[in-house]
Amino acid sequence: MHVNKVSRVRTIDRVAKDLDEDVDFLFDVAIEMEPEDGLIWVLSLGDESVMALTDDGVDSLVELLKIHREMPPREER
Repeated sequence: MHVNKVSRVRTIDRVAKDLDEDVDFLFDVAIEMEPEDGLIWVLSLGDESVMALTDDGVDSLVELLKIHREMPPREER
């Protein structure tokens, strides 16, 4: 039997504070991630939801940030 071993998650706001990054930039990068990468959505009352990351998800996001920073800027058309 498979047992999920995630014991905590951090909201994208908390991750931004921990990494000293802009939350909107992190959101734009993290939106590419899947649950397998450690990204989940926490649902609240009504239609509200919050992006959250497992510890492995934070590690994946840090790697994605490195990739995004190495990419040349896109040309505006």
